[in-house]
Amino acid sequence: MISVKENYIDVKEFNLLYDLVGWGHYDEEVSLKALKNTFYSVSVYDDEKIIGYGRIVGDTICFLYIQDIMVIPEYQSKKIGTMIMNKLLDKTKEIKKENPYLKVYVGASKNREKFYERFGFVKRSEVDLGEGMVLKTN
Repeated sequence: MISVKENYIDVKEFNLLYDLVGWGHYDEEVSLKALKNTFYSVSVYDDEKIIGYGRIVGDTICFLYIQDIMVIPEYQSKKIGTMIMNKLLDKTKEIKKENPYLKVYVGASKNREKFYERFGFVKRSEVDLGEGMVLKTN
């Protein structure tokens, strides 16, 4: 049976998902700090097995970032990612009651933009905000 846990922290599950979706994983201390600094998260299980995850980071009132939408390969294309996004967007709607000008961003993985477009996300350049950028680390 599919179930959802909100704001549940399990570093081993988080790193396992990172590995299973092909992103590698962080040192457990780094992952723990990231999870503790997460504003809101959703973990999805099939019985006791972790199958998906997503989280929101940000200042919790003006800017939020949807991060780490992960669904293990054998559960992809089964609406698990959609369930995760809907839960995360429901949380953003709560915040918009306090600040209707809340900006919600998403860091889409390459070639996954169409998934996020279904939820109303557009490229920054489409709304005259310029391109999204990231600090190069190499």
